[in-house]
Amino acid sequence: MSINIEALSRDEARDLVKGWAQRLNACAEALPRRAIWQLASTIAMLVGLVAAMVMVMPVSLPLALLLALPAGGLVVRLFIIQHDCGHQSFLPTRAGNDNVGRLVSIFTLTPYSLWKREHALHHATSGNLDRRWVGDIDTWTVDEWKKSSAPARLYYRIYRNPLFLFGFGIPFYFLAIQRQPWFHGLAFRDGWKSVLGLDLAILAFYGPIAYFIGLSNLLWIIIPIVVVASAAGGWLFYIQHQFEGTYWRHQDGWDYQVAAVLGSSYYDLPGFLNWFTGHIGLHHIHHLNSRIPNYRLVESMAKVPEFRSLNRLSILESLKCVRLKVWDEKQGKLLTFAEADAMPA
Repeated sequence: MSINIEALSRDEARDLVKGWAQRLNACAEALPRRAIWQLASTIAMLVGLVAAMVMVMPVSLPLALLLALPAGGLVVRLFIIQHDCGHQSFLPTRAGNDNVGRLVSIFTLTPYSLWKREHALHHATSGNLDRRWVGDIDTWTVDEWKKSSAPARLYYRIYRNPLFLFGFGIPFYFLAIQRQPWFHGLAFRDGWKSVLGLDLAILAFYGPIAYFIGLSNLLWIIIPIVVVASAAGGWLFYIQHQFEGTYWRHQDGWDYQVAAVLGSSYYDLPGFLNWFTGHIGLHHIHHLNSRIPNYRLVESMAKVPEFRSLNRLSILESLKCVRLKVWDEKQGKLLTFAEADAMPA
């Protein structure tokens, strides 16, 4: 079943999506047993893989680094758990969510409270051209691209280059930027406790491990895992909003719920990747109702069958999206740099 929401009037689209949101409410309840099993099993598998890396490292560094791939996938899964805690959806209570979120942050290296507030701004402003820049991938309009200076264009080209963004920028953000309270979407006073609190927890947790196995061995474990996890997680976040027919509107034409479903993709991944990523590929559902825990997203798809075809992207289709860089307000789609340059001023 498919429907062209863009062909509807603004009020018709809003009413349609509002009805979908109401159907999803049945899944917006945390299930403690499933949550605790997901958390415990994921941490146990990650600890097992790290232990294996420690044991094989003296024999074969390449083999140890190979194990960083599934370990990084497990950190992505833990990040999804932390993400759900930030939305107060993983467990039934606020205290439970906040405590688990802070615990998991030791593995994801992401300050829980700071990230929770930044991500809430992302949800509150997603697709709004007048409220960009916090928790989003920088996206310029054609008009902004054409009016920008040569140095600004060079910056944007480098920033949007996938080799830079996923090979350096996002891993550097997770490893370095998140270790200090500046350069975030919120003021210093809003993040310093969260950032410095996590830094102290990291020292307390990883310090004894470094003492027993050696600092260099620890870094050979942590850095590859975080690079894999951050690059994969960054790609997921990117492709969930950076596809050709995504949604960007100015404030006077923007609607929160319509933006949620039109501006978020359905990333149709193979089963094992859905497991590692907590089914976050069902991102249009998540944005429409962020109180649905990741372990109930598949169940929620059955509540609104229209979601199966809405903004669906296969892996092959998603790879083609990296060419898209600039938003064309007239056509309502993302363009390549060449297409943007060809547009009339």
